[in-house]
Amino acid sequence: MSDTVTLNRTLKLPSLVIFGLAYLTPLIVLGIFGVIASQTNGASASAYLIALGAMLFTANSYGRMAAAYPVAGSAYTYVRKTIDGRVGFLVGWATMLDYLFLPMVIWLIGGSYLQAQFPAVPMAVWIIGFILLTTVLNIVGIKVADRVNLILMSFQILVIVFFVALSLADVFASDGGAGLISATPFTGVDSTLVAIGGGAAVAAYSFLGFDAVTTFTEETIEPRRTVPKAIMLIALIGGGIFVVVAYAVQLVHPGGVFENSDAAAFEIAKSIGGHLFGAVFLAALVIAQFTSGIAAQAAGSRLLYAMGRDGVLPRSFFGKLSPRFHTPALSLLAIAAIGLIAIFMNVATSTSFINFGAFLAFIMVNVSVIVYWVRERRSGQSHNALLYLVCPIIGVIVIGFLLTQLDVHAITLGTIWLVIGAVILGVTTKGFRTQPSELAVDSADSDQPTSAKHV
Repeated sequence: MSDTVTLNRTLKLPSLVIFGLAYLTPLIVLGIFGVIASQTNGASASAYLIALGAMLFTANSYGRMAAAYPVAGSAYTYVRKTIDGRVGFLVGWATMLDYLFLPMVIWLIGGSYLQAQFPAVPMAVWIIGFILLTTVLNIVGIKVADRVNLILMSFQILVIVFFVALSLADVFASDGGAGLISATPFTGVDSTLVAIGGGAAVAAYSFLGFDAVTTFTEETIEPRRTVPKAIMLIALIGGGIFVVVAYAVQLVHPGGVFENSDAAAFEIAKSIGGHLFGAVFLAALVIAQFTSGIAAQAAGSRLLYAMGRDGVLPRSFFGKLSPRFHTPALSLLAIAAIGLIAIFMNVATSTSFINFGAFLAFIMVNVSVIVYWVRERRSGQSHNALLYLVCPIIGVIVIGFLLTQLDVHAITLGTIWLVIGAVILGVTTKGFRTQPSELAVDSADSDQPTSAKHV
């Protein structure tokens, strides 16, 4: 393949926001509503409000770095360019837990929903179907996937709107207009600050993926301006949806006591809209998994491509783009192959350690902004101290706390994964004495496609 094959710049702000929201999967707020409501004793709206505030600090840091380094690679690229190439490799390796295994989890959850409804069909059929359709769409091109995402996201948002409307209508029918205005979704039923804080730690997981659009920087028009805006919009819109939905549903069902907290939203959907709406809600959940899978696989493939182009991963495989579609087809196929592992796993096992990598990446991106601010200041460049110093420091503290809230299995497995990466790095850098190969990109200010040249 010629080195002149490039990623095409076709994405504008609306497309990036749609991809980010698809990755976030707004409907997840209903999927885990019962869990958070139980944790907070009915103060789920407060949990999401606190989580939104926490995530905005890290979203700011991603925006600062995306403007400074508008190339593919996300946290991996930002850390290696501001701190050290070896540290960047380890961050990229940790991030792979999220980017590589999250699509597998998404496909597994989608398959689980479908098998529950159609038990005669083997789980493997649903999983393979998800993988094949998603992979084909992503290989054909980001523009095609973009259009599919827009259609499916529209349906997902429509179901959320109906869920909220039916919830409010149910409350209005029983309590009148006064029932629509209540502090209970924020204060809960005999809730405490400790309980709400624990719920916020869980709710923060719903925001994982707001940073994924940074991996599409080299396919974005005017990335220095567009990507930072997209990151903040995704966090704000996603968080706004989470808070509003949690508020409305908590009005219908005050408190945090459910017969089955994992399936609380299903029961609420049936109670406010009947069995028909319950079926529509189930369909929306499956579609949400599909749209999220498209975005997750596409983002993961861009990370593998960036690392392959650097030579950190085998360049002959991961560093190649399809001459026809200008997409990292081989990286997409690699993630599809990993997704097949879902056939032999369950949801609890597969989700036990992916958050470790995401939180570690969030912390290091915040640190990167601080280092960047110090370095620029020494060279005579001035940047806003609030955005480049204060907010990132708060981001480190907040995400560090969330990292400690992961269960022991997630921390243990994540640490083992990190040690394996350190061993690989030690071997490839001759005992950490040399730097991994440098990222080769064209001028960051150019809106022309960044070439896949190597050094």
